[in-house]
Amino acid sequence: MAQKPNAEEIGSLIPSQKDARKSRNSMISASFNFINSIIGSGIIGLPYALSQAGLPFGLLLLIVVGLITDYSIILLIKGGNLSGTNSYQSLMKSTFGFPGFLILSALQFLYPFIAMISYNITTGDTLTKVFQRIPGVGPDHILAERHFVILLTTIAFTLPLSLYRNIERLGKVSFLSMVLTFTIVIIVIIKAATLGPQIPPTENAWAFAKWNAMQAVGVMSFAFICHHNSFLIYGSLEQPTLVNWSRVTHVSVGSALIISAAFAVAGYTTFTGYTQGDVFENYCRNDNLATFGRFCFGLSIITTFPLECFVTREVVSNVICSRDLSKAEHVAITLLIVACCTAMSLAYDCLGVVLTLNGVLSATPLIFIIPSACYLKLSSGRWFHSENLIPILLILIGLFVMITGLTMAVLYPQDCSHGVEMFYCADANVTSTVAPV
Repeated sequence: MAQKPNAEEIGSLIPSQKDARKSRNSMISASFNFINSIIGSGIIGLPYALSQAGLPFGLLLLIVVGLITDYSIILLIKGGNLSGTNSYQSLMKSTFGFPGFLILSALQFLYPFIAMISYNITTGDTLTKVFQRIPGVGPDHILAERHFVILLTTIAFTLPLSLYRNIERLGKVSFLSMVLTFTIVIIVIIKAATLGPQIPPTENAWAFAKWNAMQAVGVMSFAFICHHNSFLIYGSLEQPTLVNWSRVTHVSVGSALIISAAFAVAGYTTFTGYTQGDVFENYCRNDNLATFGRFCFGLSIITTFPLECFVTREVVSNVICSRDLSKAEHVAITLLIVACCTAMSLAYDCLGVVLTLNGVLSATPLIFIIPSACYLKLSSGRWFHSENLIPILLILIGLFVMITGLTMAVLYPQDCSHGVEMFYCADANVTSTVAPV
């Protein structure tokens, strides 16, 4: 006859209130960190994505990308558990060997590198208009010159911050960026209510779908990419189980989806077919609330740039050096990365195309293809087993989005009206405006 467990054994089997509270707090903290990881600078291009896809179909695509992101993040951790690995790189190396490690490293380099180019473009777009609100600074002033502003912010802020060797010294940046992003969302919603009714919608503003929707998927993928942080946040859980991780992922991605959809709809319904890749390009220079929003977004970009530079430098270090960088190597590689990004952002200023290319070339395979491929390779069941059908479908969708999106981005590049006031801006000092089409 089985013996009844004593009180000590019962206590070890039932989690104490203190343990349960610690676990709950760690899940809340992980959810907050994950939401912050998802909602970043990519949100600024979501109104543009809706203008490419059409409002109803664009919202549907945004929801689908959010659901796929949620599913693939959980799939990524499942693959890690199956292979006994605790990072995206080690999972890929364990699953597909050194060639797989190189492919992932290339994608993980490409994504933050192109993101840094987009950050510089955005900084030049936003801060030039902020500076023009300073008395005595007109359109011909040096502070209204995007090339000078990009060089100034690079030398004074982003390069010094990027030279830090320890990412923990940038820890407070994450919270600041989150606060600034929420402020921007509120400003765009307010402007939708106050400015939107004054701007006549374009002819096909409320069409259900538009032909270049695949480009929109690329921008949306860029906005939702967060997989490089998944293992780190999973490891921060007090009880890192798939059940707890699924809850954290559902809450985080769901919250990010709601915030992103609100921002996208507010931005698009304000400007409809005139929406630019950087939605703050649509607001008038003499709009004080929009100027504050530009300032917040410019500051957010400046503080986010070093984090992406850290990732890019780590990839170079892992692939080329396979060891910790010396001080001289650290400085040299950082200078090279920042210089290349700055040069490209000075040469090209159309943010929408940059976001699209980053989405289809790097974010889409990191979200759709690689987590699914790793899980299929590690799964013990047959490929056409019921639980493997969704990963197979995601791989096919990812390949379709990459090929179609890249083809359309090259054949039908989107126009931008960088630095030019829109036709609805009543600024007497403006001599060049974009007329309605």
